[in-house]
Amino acid sequence: MSLKLVALSLALAAPNAASYAADKQIRVVGSSTVYPFSTVVAERFGRTTKYRTPIVESTGTGGGFKLFCAGTGTDTPSVSNASRAIKSSEVKLCAKNGVATIIEVKVGYDGIVMANARQSAQFALSTRDIFLALADKIPGPDGTLVKNTNRTWKDVNRALPNAKIEVLGPPPTSGTRDAFVELAMEAGCKSFADIKALKKTNKKKYKQICHSIREDSAFIEAGENDNLIVQRLRANPDALGIFGFSFLDQNSDTVKAATINGVAATFSNISDGSYPISRPLFFYAKAEHVGKMPGLSEFVTEFISDKASGEEGYLSERGLIPMSASERQDLNGKVRLALSK
Repeated sequence: MSLKLVALSLALAAPNAASYAADKQIRVVGSSTVYPFSTVVAERFGRTTKYRTPIVESTGTGGGFKLFCAGTGTDTPSVSNASRAIKSSEVKLCAKNGVATIIEVKVGYDGIVMANARQSAQFALSTRDIFLALADKIPGPDGTLVKNTNRTWKDVNRALPNAKIEVLGPPPTSGTRDAFVELAMEAGCKSFADIKALKKTNKKKYKQICHSIREDSAFIEAGENDNLIVQRLRANPDALGIFGFSFLDQNSDTVKAATINGVAATFSNISDGSYPISRPLFFYAKAEHVGKMPGLSEFVTEFISDKASGEEGYLSERGLIPMSASERQDLNGKVRLALSK
């Protein structure tokens, strides 16, 4: 079966996986990071159009694609939010189940933060510090790889606070986890010359070293709910949490972010690419549902409109980092063309 991936640009939300009744109501699943943006768009869409408010659920990026790619029936989601690009394995799963044309929409950009309670110590971390704190294995005194036994941040770097390493983060199904591993963990891993050299000679081993997170109490999988991580940071002043910039922006009265490689997690630093842990956000629409699910084209159009995801759009008030005007204009034209086919 041929598969056509229409690569465009912009992003979306997440739905109720429990009760997909065949009632022709748009369902959105996927990324917890894109979820709050999708929810706002869905609520406004329901209030201002003749269509029903789309159902949005946070299932995690990987979990969202499994639901999205399950088939083309109206009991399957029409949209899947993602905090990373779709994988080739997920494209193949979609094709296997008849989802032959996927419309990829990049909605904007986001930064991944490592944050703690506002009353706690201020952290200034490097990507090397992050790797030495959270990797399963790290270089020992003689350069050979050993099990990570660092217990405090001071064990990692004497300039850091003498506080227990306790990081609340997303599970393996999360796009935020994927992006964090690639942008933060791997960057720190490559700061060791011997490991960096492995990328050319043994890519599989290199990836295993750089992408493997320790499984003890230093790293705690806290589920797909980023709001829950924020709440737990309020209750535990020693812990740090990993989540998207939008959640930091909405909870800046109670949590604060560490600087990464000397760069603060701010709207402008993420927008210009200087913040090291930045990534694009997406949503994917099922072309087979265009014309079958009432309001799907209109919902996508609302999400990519200037009033929603433009520089002065209502999503920027929620922490979305918008694309440049030229990028938006080019991609919006492609999205509208794909929806009209």
